[in-house]
Amino acid sequence: MNFLSHKMIAAAMAGAFTLASAAALAQAAPDDAQIAGIVVAANTVDIDAGKLAQKMTKNAEVRAFAKQMVTDHSGVNKQAVALVTRLKVTPQDSELSKSLTQGGNENLAKLKTLKGKQFDRAYVQHEVVYHQAVIDALDKTLIPHAKHPELKETLVKVRPAFVAHLEHAKHLEAALK
Repeated sequence: MNFLSHKMIAAAMAGAFTLASAAALAQAAPDDAQIAGIVVAANTVDIDAGKLAQKMTKNAEVRAFAKQMVTDHSGVNKQAVALVTRLKVTPQDSELSKSLTQGGNENLAKLKTLKGKQFDRAYVQHEVVYHQAVIDALDKTLIPHAKHPELKETLVKVRPAFVAHLEHAKHLEAALK
């Protein structure tokens, strides 16, 4: 199996990725425009899930986490758009960004069928898997393939926030069991 297979399979099972995105991530060497598109798509997926969670959950901790996801990922998208605008790079769709969007839509559809504790558990479990997959993508694909130094620097700078989100989601996941 390739370098991300186990993580991507887990993510696919949680609705974060499709198998096509797993294959695209494992094989593709994205250029800066595609990296920008992947960053925007990945953040948008989490923003949309966070907005849904804010509406659906009755759990104060889950609601606070969801609000933080919307705020933080909106901020990253704002930074990314400002950077690529300054660099004159137009974010481009790729198989991975399209697949991330599709997986995000599938996750939203699944979450909309759940209520109460089932919703909370499914949302938080997805956040754990999704953030781990994004960290893996940053480490193994996006950062190594970013050509422009400012883009690479931005990806490195936002990584700790994703790690903090993962740890927060793991804590919530344990509390919801």
